Amino acid sequence: MKKKAQVLIEEVLYILIALALIGMVLVFSYPKIQETQDKATLEESLEMMQNIADTIKEVNQGAEGNQRIMELKIKKGEILINAINDSLVFELESSYLYSEPGRQYSRGDLVILTTQKGKSSIVTFSLKYKDIFNITYAGKEETKNIEKASLPYKIVIKKNGRDANDTPIIDVEVL
Repeated sequence: MKKKAQVLIEEVLYILIALALIGMVLVFSYPKIQETQDKATLEESLEMMQNIADTIKEVNQGAEGNQRIMELKIKKGEILINAINDSLVFELESSYLYSEPGRQYSRGDLVILTTQKGKSSIVTFSLKYKDIFNITYAGKEETKNIEKASLPYKIVIKKNGRDANDTPIIDVEVL
């Protein structure tokens, strides 16, 4: 009987040691996994913002009323359509340090900025169109925040003529 009890105690100890080791591995590897996921999300978001910039240029080259419908999949972060400042901004709080903190740089039409916030960082991809396009949201000078969602958003980008300063009006609207 003593031998069976000893074997049972040994098995329980082995299981506890194995669980402790698995827990330690997870504690050390989870932040790296999160960082890798954030890096992939940022790369996808950068491509999405560049697609928006390309679509805006394409719509502007056409006649008034020219429009395109795009699907936007936002896994993390948010997009701010800021018609007041004529810009579109993607922002994500990330454990991945995308670029040198506090230093802006350009990649195509995008302005990229990483800001340190404790152990995490806030990465911002901006399309700034002041004096190039008059960006509106649903025909109005207002802002719209598009947050992460499980289903893709459909947005319409449309050329709505020119404003009083002869600047092309580009209307962005979420369907």
